[in-house]
Amino acid sequence: MRIVVASVQVPYIAGGAEILARGLVDALRAGGHATELVTLPFRFFPGAEVERAMTVWEGEDFSRLNLYEPDLVVCLKFPAYGLAHPRKVAWLLHQHRAGDAAQAAASPAESTLARAVEIFDRQHLATCRRFAISRRVADRLAATTGLAADVLYHPPYEPERFHTAEAMPYVLMPSRLEDGKRQELLVRAMALVRTSVGALLVGEGGQHGRLAGLVAELGLQSRVRLLGAVSWDELRAMYAHSLAVFFGPFDEDYGYVTLEAMLSHKPVITCTDSGGPLEFVEDGVTGAVVSPEPAAVAAAIDALWSDRARARRLGEAGHARYRALDLNWARVVERLTASP
Repeated sequence: MRIVVASVQVPYIAGGAEILARGLVDALRAGGHATELVTLPFRFFPGAEVERAMTVWEGEDFSRLNLYEPDLVVCLKFPAYGLAHPRKVAWLLHQHRAGDAAQAAASPAESTLARAVEIFDRQHLATCRRFAISRRVADRLAATTGLAADVLYHPPYEPERFHTAEAMPYVLMPSRLEDGKRQELLVRAMALVRTSVGALLVGEGGQHGRLAGLVAELGLQSRVRLLGAVSWDELRAMYAHSLAVFFGPFDEDYGYVTLEAMLSHKPVITCTDSGGPLEFVEDGVTGAVVSPEPAAVAAAIDALWSDRARARRLGEAGHARYRALDLNWARVVERLTASP
């Protein structure tokens, strides 16, 4: 079968969406399908650029791609699913969060854009077979459009290469340095941690300067390290030797960090409003689910270091939970390419 994977690209910003797109293309090719990834640049501000992107994708007819017509188009991100094709599947990573059209604090322009996005999603996703990468994404879709989507989980990058080792006194948090990932929550928690545990923050992003300033302000230079970008081998080693992994973003779509921690036999500390991670982390079973407050995060860290045997049990339970999910790309390909 000839298949096109359609998505958008924000130049110089890469993360889980790009890992997913590459993994899907590789899996489709391994399944014998002639597959191409087709992207267009996406500008998420100002609002006029978002509206222009919707118009551009609505003008794309993927039944006419030079000499070849794909048999199937798999759309991943807003607004790629606005394209035209007789056999279109949406595997939704997330919707565009333009704000709440009814929110009192929203400006007239923000409210107008939010309504336009809701109309676009309702119109174009109704024409697709629909899957979502998590229950959280599916729930958001249902709330904003009334459309249902089947949940289709997938594995992280090279899951077979994660391993475990003896825990050292640090908590790991690998993620882009941005507000929604809430590294600040961990930094502030470290000022309240009573045991000898430190924190390693891996990743780059626009919040590096502010976080570095906060570490200095709180006098945590000896306990919190901002490591920037590291190699995959280095990251897997950090997972393996960590006491636990903190991943407490706000309303995350999926979260590879959770799965990578489970593959490394490590408990995950997450928050009650973290979204996707809550589909995998069970409080007191595979990790800790705490309120998004520094004191609660600090207490969870101290409890794990004070009872390292329990921390190991939670990590082992997380690994067993991951194995029970039986995440694999072959199943993803089978679901996406099945006849309607």
